[in-house]
Amino acid sequence: MTTPRFGELSFPADLYYLIEHQVWARFDPDGLATVGITSLGIALAGEIYMCRAKTLGMTVEQGKSIAVVELAKSIVSVKTPLTGTVMHTNPRLPDTPEIVHADPYGEGWIARLAPSRPDAERALLLHGDAVPAAMAEHARLYRID
Repeated sequence: MTTPRFGELSFPADLYYLIEHQVWARFDPDGLATVGITSLGIALAGEIYMCRAKTLGMTVEQGKSIAVVELAKSIVSVKTPLTGTVMHTNPRLPDTPEIVHADPYGEGWIARLAPSRPDAERALLLHGDAVPAAMAEHARLYRID
């Protein structure tokens, strides 16, 4: 699959996006889903100084908090694109939160979930050719060029 782009930002085609919260989900072959922050979300937020994900075993709900990040002037909640149970958190985040900037769709993932409603919620997420235009519109609303 090709990776759609908007400006210098990329949006891998195999991911599913919750645009309003700038987060993504990848449905993995083992039945879990990996989630993280989009490159546009990172551009909007700025430098991340700390990232703390929910505790293993906690249940999270789509559109609700899965992590907290500390930015230069604020602390914000990272929303989850899926409902499920937190099975793994990225062990690198406590010591190297900058990895979210360097590789948001790879090494900078936030958590891995056992999704509770994968089919129903996947249908609510944006995927494929519609992603770049939706990201461009979101960036326009927040005045990011």
